[in-house]
Amino acid sequence: MIEDILSPILFIINFLSGILMISKTKKLRRLFLFLLAIIIIVFYRAQVLKDQTNSNDFVRLAAYFVFYVTVTSELIKQVWKSKIITKNIIIGLMSGYICLGLIGFFIFLAIEISSPGSFTVANLNLHESTSQVDSFLYFSYITLLTIGYGEITPVTLIAQKATIITGLAGQFYMVILTAIVVGKYISQSVIRDEKSN
Repeated sequence: MIEDILSPILFIINFLSGILMISKTKKLRRLFLFLLAIIIIVFYRAQVLKDQTNSNDFVRLAAYFVFYVTVTSELIKQVWKSKIITKNIIIGLMSGYICLGLIGFFIFLAIEISSPGSFTVANLNLHESTSQVDSFLYFSYITLLTIGYGEITPVTLIAQKATIITGLAGQFYMVILTAIVVGKYISQSVIRDEKSN
């Protein structure tokens, strides 16, 4: 019960922090405020009106997905365009990776909701909503990191393709963006050393 109330509140706080992060861009701010309004309406319908339909889940998942895709792309743009590597850029790089894992989570959850049985989980009842959410969050990061312990297995074709895309996205993010940041940091250090000599 407390998780049903706490989880949406934490996501709303997450939305508000995203709005603050991208407050310079009016279009994105409007998009985030619109998504926040949708999330609040869906939360209200689910909690106050006791409307527990799949359409609520899909609307909420779609809003979260759009939010995290937008935040991740903005973080990547900021890291990519930065001239000087600061701790904020490093934190942005880490935040982008965390958001990428959340995008994978929402994709996997949407696949399972739309096509139940797309994933099999060893020694776990995947039909319990709490364990399902926890399992897909875990699976997203395990896939993103390309660890793949094997307790959760994609069974359907769409689940398998989503798993491949998530794993590739994690590798591309690590290889490309981390290399860019490290390269900029090394160049910055060389320039600083030349100026000091």
